[in-house]
Amino acid sequence: NTFAPGARGSLLPGRRCRRSPATHPLPTPATPAMPSPEPMDPALERSFRGHKDGVSSVSFSPTMKQLVSGGLDGTVMVWNFKMQMRAFRFVGHKAAVTSVDFAPSGSLIASGSRDQTIRLWAANVKGESVSIRAHTAPVNSVAFSGDGQQLVTTSDDKSVKAWSIPTQRFKHSFSGHTNWVRDAAFSPDGRMLLSSADDKTVRLWDARSRACSHTFFDHSDNVGCCAFSPEGNCVASGSADRSIKLWDLRTLQLLQHYDAHGDEVHRIAFHPSGSFLLSASADCTLKLWDLCEGRLFYTIHGHEASANGCAFSPAGDFFATAASDRHVMVWRTNFDRLLPAEHKGLALDADPPAVAALPPQLPPQPPQLPPPREPPASSLASSSLAASS
Repeated sequence: NTFAPGARGSLLPGRRCRRSPATHPLPTPATPAMPSPEPMDPALERSFRGHKDGVSSVSFSPTMKQLVSGGLDGTVMVWNFKMQMRAFRFVGHKAAVTSVDFAPSGSLIASGSRDQTIRLWAANVKGESVSIRAHTAPVNSVAFSGDGQQLVTTSDDKSVKAWSIPTQRFKHSFSGHTNWVRDAAFSPDGRMLLSSADDKTVRLWDARSRACSHTFFDHSDNVGCCAFSPEGNCVASGSADRSIKLWDLRTLQLLQHYDAHGDEVHRIAFHPSGSFLLSASADCTLKLWDLCEGRLFYTIHGHEASANGCAFSPAGDFFATAASDRHVMVWRTNFDRLLPAEHKGLALDADPPAVAALPPQLPPQPPQLPPPREPPASSLASSSLAASS
């Protein structure tokens, strides 16, 4: 049964969705030739191998040309979706990479590491980078703002810090957490910031005044991840208490609660439509939640070890997962056929829209980066770029 007992929730305010047909268990990658039971079931599209240790994080480029992953082996891997193109390994961090994120412009990649630094990489074969001594303890997360002008980072030093991308300089800190801070994100409009920590709280901040506007105390254990909904009127978090919680920012009330997984929730990601939430857990599973119906939609058994990261593509037609089994997997969503046409996307090998189609406020070129101090990125072939079929 793909539906977990005890999952509960309420209909998101102002949202309407069609009820989908009954769902069925997904075939595992060990039997990729087995046809999907329903045409709307997620299906494994690609499997990437290249990291020499577990994979911690994953992020799509806005143009859908590339996928970036960070590994406990200290490397950043950039995977190209066109079959004839090689993958690139970026070397520079001196310890495990805990988080990666593509800039909205698609020209920069940010990474955070246990070596207490963040790096800004040019998203090309040269792999030029700038290293910034960001924190006094391991960096746990990095995330760009929606306009690509800022970066927020979190650390075991209990701080949340904001950085200017054009100047590559520190802006300010958000102080208030009393234990290691695990995750943070900007709201879609950039006016608010959300953070989660091992002090069992989720905090909402005013990005300009740096004041904490509200603290959510609903979790009973460390809170490892948090996210804003695409509309910005709802926030979600995942915790070591194995639950996922959603709050309405208009009322600051708990909106939905899910007894989500059999172990710690490592990562959550909203579908661009705002109708679904994806979660990755130490119980080795990925779960997809129908937020409109307030129920578990799919359980995905794809990885053989702790699932550490997950992300939707910009259009929501694909999602990527990363795990301690050293694999990065890309799945075709398929259930997005239930959604309006504006949420449909491109095939992986299709040519993306021109960069001019991106929001006009995004900078057309990345900041000028000096030559790297470490050896440049080496090019290597992926051993499993072909679709798993």
